[in-house]
Order: sequence, then structure tokens, then C-alpha cells
Amino acid sequence: MGRFGRVMGLGALVGRTTSSWVTGRVRQALGGAEPDVGQEARDLAHALGNLRGVAMKAGQQLALLSVHLDLPPDVQQALGTLHAAAPPVPFDSIRRAVEASLEGPLSTHFATFSEAPLGTASLAQAHAATLPDGREVVVKVLHDGVAEAVEADLFALRTLMRTGRVVASRDPGELEDVISEIEARLREELDYLQEAANLEAFRLVFGSDQRFVIPRLVPSLSTDRVLTMDRVYGLPVDRFVATADRALRQRAGEHLADLFFTSTFHHHLLHADPHPGNYLFLPDGRVGLLDYGCVKRFEPSFLAAYARTVLAALDGDRDATLEGCFGLGVWDGTNGAAGEAVWDFCDALVGPWRAGPSTIGPGEPDLVVRLRGPAQRLWSFPTVRGAKDMLFLHRALAGLYSIARTLEVEADWGAYLRRHLGVAARSAA
Repeated sequence: MGRFGRVMGLGALVGRTTSSWVTGRVRQALGGAEPDVGQEARDLAHALGNLRGVAMKAGQQLALLSVHLDLPPDVQQALGTLHAAAPPVPFDSIRRAVEASLEGPLSTHFATFSEAPLGTASLAQAHAATLPDGREVVVKVLHDGVAEAVEADLFALRTLMRTGRVVASRDPGELEDVISEIEARLREELDYLQEAANLEAFRLVFGSDQRFVIPRLVPSLSTDRVLTMDRVYGLPVDRFVATADRALRQRAGEHLADLFFTSTFHHHLLHADPHPGNYLFLPDGRVGLLDYGCVKRFEPSFLAAYARTVLAALDGDRDATLEGCFGLGVWDGTNGAAGEAVWDFCDALVGPWRAGPSTIGPGEPDLVVRLRGPAQRLWSFPTVRGAKDMLFLHRALAGLYSIARTLEVEADWGAYLRRHLGVAARSAA
């Protein structure tokens, strides 16, 4: 499918979905039958999955927060399939790609190579294999033509965002920042030499930490299109929760939070693709981290400014919080009502964590629900904008929060934030 075809396909998909939703709501208002939102969601998930690239990743982001957006269970289930799998690529294509990239038949490099994929994602497909010495590995293979498809999708994304009514009120510079940040991360995901470097960076930080399992790279069997690394065994979060007791879930949740906050605020290294399939939980509560394609590196000065702003909000210091938001470029300082909306959002975000230990879980108030009203007021002001470096940081935080709710993790989150963000705030002082 060419660039024009991708644009038309995405545009038609958006149009069909919007039209279907509006038509259903009109019929409902006139006393007709309830719209089949489950079928609409299944159709959307199927279409996004077949498009792969940016389109599928957009669906994955919606799926990530679907539990917290009051979407019906069948909609959550349909969008959740975008995390589980995309349509598999035939093994003959995988074999040709691996043999061409490694310059030799599979039997030269591997003792075994499973024809059935472990999983198929928007950009790649993974297969289990063993090396001649018996070491179990996973071989990740970039889809043929995916680079061209991603470029077409990025072009389509730019076109739709610039012409879409939903974002028409936003500042063009803000939209350009968002698009350029997405482009940068996606292009990095297409380069497996970059992913290999990301993996090695995480192993340097966490390789000796017994709480985490970071796979080892096989450099001799890794190229710009093929990545070979240790196979990590464990359970996805839903199966882990079904079998683990309360203490084990708590331990795993603490490990997960430490992994995120230590890598980000101590080492300026963000694993920015937080969907649940990238985490495996071991029987002793250790956490295995997968997929290092989407990793963002931060300037210490940004994280210091961000951390000081969050800590000011945690202290209930309105003026210092607004000053920090102004410095980060979130608010231009010219509209008092916009400033109030910024403070209301920040206060709602961290307020409940000022009072000591609390549990992030289904029995507690949902952060996303709590923020819905303040967020709507916040984004009604064109003078409020999302800072470029916050895009993937907040995406990762949302994913972490979603998994923590599933695990039901208890902590003094205010003290926890002070400890970890304090390191970043002092690092550039």
C-alpha cells in the first residue's frame, strides 16, 4: 500500500468509526437499539492490526487506558487484542529475512528455530530458537516493508492531525512537537542496532540487580533487521495476578515501580513502551523486561525541572508549581484562568498521595477518572500545551499505573516520589 493509499485508508477508517459511533448514538436517542460498540471495537482493532505501523500503535495506546476510560468490557477485550498479536507473517518470509540478514542458512547459526512465532507485533515478529551450545534465545525479525509503511503512516498521521477537527484548536508548534517526538521514537524502533544499544544500556544499569531479568544480547546474531537475545520466561500480568498471593503481588509491584523510577530519574533512561506484554513476572516476584526498541534518553536538566515541579505540587506550593510549569513550557503565564486550570490538574494528580500510605488498585479511586474533569478544563486553554519531553514520559507513567492497579500495590507514594524525584532535582541543582 503506497503513501497515498495509507492516508486514504487511515482517513476512511477514522470516518467509518466516527460515523458508526454517531449513527449509533442518534438511533439510541430516538429510542432505537443500543449500538453494538463491541462489534465496532472489534472492527477497529482488526483494521488497525492489519495496517500495523503507526496505526496499530495508536490503537495500542487506546487499549492501554481502556480500563480507565469507562469503556465496556467487550471494547476493552477487542482493543486488548492489539497487545496480544498482529496477523502472523508466514515462516518462509521470516526464514528468508533472517538468512539474508545473517548471511547464511538458519542451520549454520541455530540448533533449532521454531516456525511458530512467539508473537507478532506492529513492527516485528519473534521466534524461539536455540544456539549450538543449547542457549535458549528469541530472534526478533523486522517485518519486510515496515519501514516504508511507517513512513507512509507518519505522513498520514501528519495529514490527519493537521486537518482533523479534534486538534484544530491546538497550536501548530505543539502538534509539530508531538509528531516529531513520535517520529523519532518510531524511526529508532526500526533500527535494531539502536535497540541493541538500548538493551546494553539497561544491562549496564540493572544487569547485576537480582530483582530484574534483563536479557543478554547475542551480538554475532544481531543486525539492523534481526535481533537475537536471551529468552526470558515468566507470566504476563493477568496470569501472574491469577496465581500470586497478596505478598507476591506487592513485591512484584514494588520491583516494577523501582525499575521505572530508578532508570528514569537516576539514570535518565526511559523504557517508553509500557504495554503489559513487555513485562513478565517470575514466580519469586522478579520482573523481566522485554522490547527495548522504544527507549528515550533525557537531559538531566529537563528531569531536574520536571522533578522540582512535581515536588512543589506534592508540597501544595501553588506558586512554585506554576513557576515550574512555566519553565517547562506547559503554560505561557499570560492567562490567569489557564494557570488555575494547570494548578487544579497538578493538585488533583498528586493530592491524594500527600496523606501517607495508599493502595493503587481497583478498590481505590482511579487516577484517570479523578483527572478527567481537570484535564478537560486544562486542555480547553490553547495557552496550555504538552511539553515535548513529557509525551513518552507520561505514556510510560500511565502504563505503569495501569499495571500497578492490576497488582494492587500499596506504598507511601508521596514519600516514594520524594525519594526518587529528589535525586533528579538535586542532580542539576
